[in-house]
Amino acid sequence: MRNSKLETVPQEFTIEVAGRIKRLPPYLFGRLNQLKYEKRNQGIDIIDLGMGNPNDPTPPPVVEKLCEAVQDPKNHRYSVSAIGIPHLRREVASFYQREWGVELNPRKEVICTIGSKEGISHLCLALLGDGDTTLVPSPAFPVHLHGPELAGAEVTTIPLKDEEELLRDITHAIETVHPRPKVLILNFPHNPTGRTVELGFFEEIVELARRYNVIVVHDFAYCCLGFDDYRPPSFLQVKGAKDIGIEFNTFSKSFNMPGWRLGFCVGNHQMIDALARIKGYYDYGIFPPVQVAGIIALRDCRKYAEQQAHIYQQRRDILCDGLTRTGWEVEKPRAAMFVWAPIKEKYRSMGSVEFSYKLLNEARVSVAPGVAFGEDGEGFVRFALVENELRLKQAVRQIHRALDK
Repeated sequence: MRNSKLETVPQEFTIEVAGRIKRLPPYLFGRLNQLKYEKRNQGIDIIDLGMGNPNDPTPPPVVEKLCEAVQDPKNHRYSVSAIGIPHLRREVASFYQREWGVELNPRKEVICTIGSKEGISHLCLALLGDGDTTLVPSPAFPVHLHGPELAGAEVTTIPLKDEEELLRDITHAIETVHPRPKVLILNFPHNPTGRTVELGFFEEIVELARRYNVIVVHDFAYCCLGFDDYRPPSFLQVKGAKDIGIEFNTFSKSFNMPGWRLGFCVGNHQMIDALARIKGYYDYGIFPPVQVAGIIALRDCRKYAEQQAHIYQQRRDILCDGLTRTGWEVEKPRAAMFVWAPIKEKYRSMGSVEFSYKLLNEARVSVAPGVAFGEDGEGFVRFALVENELRLKQAVRQIHRALDK
């Protein structure tokens, strides 16, 4: 006998996602990547300058150490420490002492993360909630904008300008935005624009943050990728920086380890503890052999990072000089691994998404649309310096043919 109650159940089962998911904009990189993969499946050669995904090899000593550590059955279990094995945290502290003269307590002021993106996202959950406000210069790496939003906080953006103007705008926002921003997220060298700052900028930021009780989170992913003798400063070099903030770093860019998913966060011990507490509910730490290999990267592979910075500088020159010859107004960045280029006036009305589709379809070159980094990125595209010099020259030729024929 049929249950009459079952007959009233709707035929189609629906899933209602959380409001935080509905508030997220479409992930533009996903749409472009799908189109790129479709073309490659059709046998079309696409020069991929869209994603900041290093294609140069990881330093051989790191790979060799991973292979050795994988052979040890003890390393097949959960990590002995969800916040990073002690030897790796000590090596992070030594790295900061050598590179920037920053003293860190490896037990209290260092935590290892599954790349910096994961760490930033979980830190937002640890520090922010409903009613809180975060301040972010824009355009920005997406997690800087959407990590706070997923935690329930509001995000106030500030157009990214030169140091003096940016400081003035940050100060004005802190003094006038209500409720007063709880967290300021910075990222220098900057993704996507390649903008850089001097240490004096961070000195002003620390004084400002202390005066208004604002937490500072600095994403230092491109710490070793300076060009033309520019050496990116660490936020933690400033006296008192550890009292008000922390700094994220990653092995992905400096040591060509993007797929290894290994990063770390250093600085204020209370924020480190908050991040450790929330990570304890989300993961069991990083695969131990990856952490062991990370020790070798920090200890023995600084020369590889220097060589990689030189490679990116050469690629920057080839791409920028080539685009300039074809009529683009392109500024050479002093650091990172990107070129941030304003769309040619002739095509600017298309918007960065449609222009990126045009380059993909007609020039067979994939770039990142500026609007993917926030509304202030509209009118620009980002080129990642992840292809070799011959491919970059080829990309310039194909773009020139597609746009200026």
